[in-house]
Amino acid sequence: MAFLLLVLGVLVGVHCYLWHRLVRATTRPGVARRRLTWVAAGLFALVVITFAGMRVPWLSWLAWPGYMWIAIMFYLFWILLALEVPRAVAGVVLRAGKPVREPVKEPAKVPVGGPPEPEPPAGVPADPGRRLFLGRATALVAGVGALSTVGYGVTRALGDPVIERASVTLPGLDSRLSGLRFAVVSDIHLGPLTGKAHAERIVRMINGLEADVVAIVGDMVDGTVEALGPLARPLRELESRYGAYFVTGNHEYYTANGPDEWVEELSDLGVRSLRNERVEIRHQGAVLDLAGVNDVTGATAGDGPDFAAALGGRDESRSVVLLAHQPVQVAEAARHGVDLQLSGHTHGGQMVPFNLIVPMQQPVVSGLATVDGVRVYVTRGAGFWGPPVRVGAPPEITLLEIR
Repeated sequence: MAFLLLVLGVLVGVHCYLWHRLVRATTRPGVARRRLTWVAAGLFALVVITFAGMRVPWLSWLAWPGYMWIAIMFYLFWILLALEVPRAVAGVVLRAGKPVREPVKEPAKVPVGGPPEPEPPAGVPADPGRRLFLGRATALVAGVGALSTVGYGVTRALGDPVIERASVTLPGLDSRLSGLRFAVVSDIHLGPLTGKAHAERIVRMINGLEADVVAIVGDMVDGTVEALGPLARPLRELESRYGAYFVTGNHEYYTANGPDEWVEELSDLGVRSLRNERVEIRHQGAVLDLAGVNDVTGATAGDGPDFAAALGGRDESRSVVLLAHQPVQVAEAARHGVDLQLSGHTHGGQMVPFNLIVPMQQPVVSGLATVDGVRVYVTRGAGFWGPPVRVGAPPEITLLEIR
């Protein structure tokens, strides 16, 4: 409840700020300002309803307009915030110029002892016309910038994922396993905004990689099997030499029925879920342990990660690759001798500047890194969550080769 109140407070604050800069600073008191104020209030209500509608199927039609406004709101806020200093400087320059005032026949008399005429705030030109010009110019720049950024982001989010290719050297890897290739995909986020074509495209691209193993590292869906089952059916066509494997992400635990129904559905589609367990990948006479752990979100429901179950009692002379949705799980992976962890969850930040915030929670935002002696590859994900927008973090499918 406290978190929800915090989010609501932030949304109220952001919308009040946008009203101040986009409505109050660009209009004179009157009908236009009142109407735009109602528009701002309506957009705030749209955001609240959109978030509430995530669990209410009959409100799903609001997803597109709601999430699009969230993205535009986000970039309007940051662009306007960045323009505060230039706007203040421009205000000082305009105020330094000779103000244009209406000529008066007689100067207004100030009663003895009465208050003097208030001076305009620092950085604001004295002439109301100039104040309006500055407010409207600022709003125009922010509006064009936000709409252009979001428009670009939509084309990236809804377009083909980028194929990233990576090679990871694992000390102690049996030389017969060198060259084993993983198709890594995460954060597909099948939902009301994606459609079946989203899964079909991902399957087509993965099959084109001719990988040995397909690893789906969580957050595949944003809903129940009943609602989204048809969207996932293209996964039946996934092709690889040694099979396709899945581990739960946090969003599998947010669905109304939990992850169990999706584990069963994926099994019917030929995708094996690794729920705190491991399998042997036999390649050219050698064996690799492929393990998977549940997402940390499952801990609140008694279904969290169990590294001992997934990794205990194994032959430690073998290399082990771990599928774990969140990069932060690497701390525990290191204590169990994992050689390589494949993760997602971060979306690479999805929309700049969120990429600067992700490190506050996760040790790796995207790409290849070494954490506590464990090699970690974090994919940006092939889908999106919330706004269908990606800026600075294009969707990704990775072909990763171990050596």
